[in-house]
Amino acid sequence: MAEEKTGSSELTYEQAREELIEVVRSLEQGGTSLAESLALWERGEELAKICQTALDGARARLDAVIGDADED
Repeated sequence: MAEEKTGSSELTYEQAREELIEVVRSLEQGGTSLAESLALWERGEELAKICQTALDGARARLDAVIGDADED
């Protein structure tokens, strides 16, 4: 897995998604200890939350724009 260069809160959606893909690949390949697998799983959960937060924010912005357009 790539070393974390920035804090989780500083990752963009794209960075979090790419790292999440790497985490999933590592877990799917196996060959890691239970402790390593657990750490990967926990990191994956953090990354998934970052992605979901970004998507929720984008959805809210779209809804606001659509709502503003409907009022015109």
